[in-house]
Amino acid sequence: MKATIERATLLRCLSHVQSVVERRNTIPILSNVLIEAAADNTVRLMATDLDLQIVESMPAVSVEGPGAITVSAHLLFDIARKLPDGSQVSLETADNRMTVKAGRSRFQLPTLPRDDFPMIVEGDLPTSFELPARTLAELIDRTRFAISTEETRYYLNGIFFHVADEVLKAAATDGHRLARYTLTRPEGAEGMPDVIVPRKCVGELRKLLEEVLDTNVLVDLSASKVRFTLGGEHGVVLTSKLIDGTFPDYSRVIPTANDKLLRLDPKSFYEGVDRVATIATEKTRAVKMALDTDRVTLSVTSPDNGTAAEELPADYTAQGFEIGFNANYLKDILSQIDGDLVELHLADAGAPTLIRKDDKSPALYVLMPMRV
Repeated sequence: MKATIERATLLRCLSHVQSVVERRNTIPILSNVLIEAAADNTVRLMATDLDLQIVESMPAVSVEGPGAITVSAHLLFDIARKLPDGSQVSLETADNRMTVKAGRSRFQLPTLPRDDFPMIVEGDLPTSFELPARTLAELIDRTRFAISTEETRYYLNGIFFHVADEVLKAAATDGHRLARYTLTRPEGAEGMPDVIVPRKCVGELRKLLEEVLDTNVLVDLSASKVRFTLGGEHGVVLTSKLIDGTFPDYSRVIPTANDKLLRLDPKSFYEGVDRVATIATEKTRAVKMALDTDRVTLSVTSPDNGTAAEELPADYTAQGFEIGFNANYLKDILSQIDGDLVELHLADAGAPTLIRKDDKSPALYVLMPMRV
């Protein structure tokens, strides 16, 4: 194989694929990226961790010898990063080595044969639809912070997508909080299976979306795999296994009868919570909210660090009471709300609270209170 590629093109492509590759691998070839050079002057890169696979094609300056080889992904990425800007990089293989040349630099890297490189077998992906990249990016931003990191509850380690009536819903929860995003069902999504897209796939997809925000993303899926195609011909294809589990019926925890409505500015609310939580220790991450007519008093009491309190103006006319929340969870939700007002629909100190921008917002949050 022999190919010459612009450094900027190679670097961009490698930055996408190498982040799928795990730093520690018991199987050596999983540390490698598969490079395939074709006679039509395109070079294809591919990386996998056996659950997630990424393929990206890029234009080459020239391909003098078509062929394929695998080489360390992180190593090649680090080399490309340090090569001079504007240089052309030549990749050539012979005798189980790959020679990388650019300007006066020359590297020889060990390789492994392409035949040993594992591929994810996609099988049939019967459901197919398109979503605007910007919509998909917002959906991920508004929900992924609530994905559980507990490995034992593996079925919560991703975003749950399902179709109901005329809408597509995405939800994530860790048992303490829930985030749900709703959008009109895209054409082609009717009859789609309920799927849980794993956290790592969500993270990689979100990074890739940043570069193609004004395009559409093609989504193809079955009950066990999902494939995202971004950016057309010289684009990226991200394929992932789905989480094999049953997502809980989260609609049961979304309160419908919370009759106390609190409305205030999300930015000053966030900053107030952030300030009083400064003295909270790990054990007492709870912020207490005392609600009175047209005001909220935030307070934190820590046995080691003393107390803090702050009063915020708010729109509240219901009966006064006190409720506690995990400060970090509350801040995570508030940071997702753009606009001048956030609504908190409350019932009592022990009941889940519904938080949203307004009743037209596609995003909705539920937060469980803490005892304080």
